[in-house]
Amino acid sequence: MNFKTDYRLENFILNIKWEKLPNEVKNRLKGCFVDLMGALICGSQSEQFEAGVRLAERVYKEGDIAVVGSDKRFDFMGACAAMGHSSNAYDIDDGHNMTRAHPGTSFVGAVLAAAYEKNISRNEFLEAMLAAYETSIRSGAAIMDYYNYAHSSGTFGAVGVAAGVGRIYGFSKEQLNNVLSIAEFNAPLVPGIRSVEYPSMNKDGVPFGVMVGALAITEALCGFEGNKNLLESDEYRHYLDDLGEKYEVMDLYFKPYPCCRWAHPAIDACTSLMRQNGLNYTDIEHITIKTFNRATRLSKIEPKTVDEAQYNIAYPVASAVVYGDFGISQVRKEALSDEKTLAMMRRLSFETDQKLDAEFPARRICRAEILTKDGRLLISGECEPRGEAKENISVSWLCDKFRRITAPFLSKEGQDAILSLITSDEDLAIRQIVDCANDKKIWLE
Repeated sequence: MNFKTDYRLENFILNIKWEKLPNEVKNRLKGCFVDLMGALICGSQSEQFEAGVRLAERVYKEGDIAVVGSDKRFDFMGACAAMGHSSNAYDIDDGHNMTRAHPGTSFVGAVLAAAYEKNISRNEFLEAMLAAYETSIRSGAAIMDYYNYAHSSGTFGAVGVAAGVGRIYGFSKEQLNNVLSIAEFNAPLVPGIRSVEYPSMNKDGVPFGVMVGALAITEALCGFEGNKNLLESDEYRHYLDDLGEKYEVMDLYFKPYPCCRWAHPAIDACTSLMRQNGLNYTDIEHITIKTFNRATRLSKIEPKTVDEAQYNIAYPVASAVVYGDFGISQVRKEALSDEKTLAMMRRLSFETDQKLDAEFPARRICRAEILTKDGRLLISGECEPRGEAKENISVSWLCDKFRRITAPFLSKEGQDAILSLITSDEDLAIRQIVDCANDKKIWLE
């Protein structure tokens, strides 16, 4: 491979100015912060987060950096480890079709930790977030092509962490070039399809991507030297050609349900068909979901763990059919033994539709066919997941989602307080926002 260091990426990272960004990009970044804060708050109530906190206590040091959803404080590496375990715990975070991964969750734990450590403002934090988004998405495309198989979020997130935290730490373009190389070279090559077929906390590899990116920052500060990254090569330099003109952050999708995106159209196809025909789940004999092949490969087992419930297609669909929605309450451990949902799972089947499969991954489409107990066959139209980039998702859409997913944990007054700070026209200190989210007065018992 031929490499050329032209510092286009590094200069972009260093020269982002909030006041010069298009308004649509500013609003998108505020929306992303709302969405990721919701993921961190919900994730802080997970077993995965508990493991991350224990790891931080065992391996890293106490410090002054707050961790969303906890009263514990750690040094930079410890805070990264803890929040790296919560951001993707409920699979409710943003995604990007080009990389088939979740960029925001893969770096937010580290970028937020660095922002709190350095006491920067919200807008400075959002500038660093933009650097991380644009870097992780473009690097992700290059990495997937170079290794020629589907990696997952933790792989790309390591590079996003290097970009976002490097900016917050005041790295020079040469230092950024070095840390991007270290992070990309050592990024965990997470096998995405295995995580789909065999669900566990391994999932998208987000905690390890966050920790590798944070370790790359620390290594660079200690004098470790890398050399080159894929976006400097002849084969992949073109991914930087529209940097600063086209913002990949505008091509994100957002998830209404805490489960794999591939299950979302099946949830909506079933629930909308039921509403249109006035059906209750007790009226249903059988449901056939016709969809793209990757969706049919999602797990269909009766889940015993939260991760088995998320990386599953039968459980979320069955739960939504029974309860009319699939939210955090349906995916928590205490809900997994619900007999109504388990019985409905046994009335579902999934088939690959070749026409719909040909549209993947640009589009993820399915149809639902419901056979009622009185012999009617009801067929939905083609259904795509809600929250796609083409819908130009607004901040208000994401605020509504935040309220819905955090309702089991936060008071309405607490939700409003957090959202007001994140979306305010005033540029506030990032510590004020995190400390508000950690105020015990706003958390439900």
